[in-house]
Amino acid sequence: MAAKRSRSSPKPGGKTDWQPVADWYDDHVGDDGGEFHREVVLPGTMRLLGGDAVRGERVLDVACGQGVMCRRLHEAGATVVGVDASPALIDRALERGDGEFHVGDARDLSRFAGECFDAATCLLAVANIHPIRPVFEGMAAAIREGGSVVMVTNHPAFRGAKETHWGWDDEAKVQYRRVDRYLSPRKSPITTHPGDVDRGYTWTFHRPVGHYVKALRQAGLLVDAMEEWPSHKTSGPGPRQKAENLTRKEIPMFLAIRALKIAMPSLPLS
Repeated sequence: MAAKRSRSSPKPGGKTDWQPVADWYDDHVGDDGGEFHREVVLPGTMRLLGGDAVRGERVLDVACGQGVMCRRLHEAGATVVGVDASPALIDRALERGDGEFHVGDARDLSRFAGECFDAATCLLAVANIHPIRPVFEGMAAAIREGGSVVMVTNHPAFRGAKETHWGWDDEAKVQYRRVDRYLSPRKSPITTHPGDVDRGYTWTFHRPVGHYVKALRQAGLLVDAMEEWPSHKTSGPGPRQKAENLTRKEIPMFLAIRALKIAMPSLPLS
């Protein structure tokens, strides 16, 4: 299918897209994704989508960036539609191969309502979007009954921007993850390339895990799988090697949630 692109007006209420840092992000991620994409996020997402079962399915990739997930799904035999708010990143996606891509706000997916996609994905982007409920509602409206939504984000409990840090207990010889705040939602600017003079930044919105589960439920989606993925990396020889490798295995880096669109009874939500 020939590559094509469309554009919609931005959603009112504040832009948090990555258009200002698109060049840096594209250089950082490249054709196949960064190391964590390749080793952890993409394989895990494909497994949650059913692996080889995606062949012949239609998948909507929300906040698709330069199309890393889209290309992986296309290689697996799926028909993929990508949407992202950054025109520059959509251009990068089109340059890398065939596909259908749209410039549009993830908080307004109304153009895809009723298209009966088999699945929708949103990888490493929900923490950069506010509010999040319209995103899930739009994904739910785009997929068929029985279809699935898969979202992956940096783990909110352990990877909160500026509020979680690695620490070392010299007496116990233990590396630990310090968490200063967790339950309170907050917004933080993140410098994308601190070594450069002309530094760009993006916004990240911290939310506890329960916030995502509630927003999915409010969108008519039932969580049926939740996974916590650790880093794949290991430390080289050194006095802290064993402790560092243990904490990498025990303290997850990513949170993945799969939710299904099924008929559910109306229950009160606090």
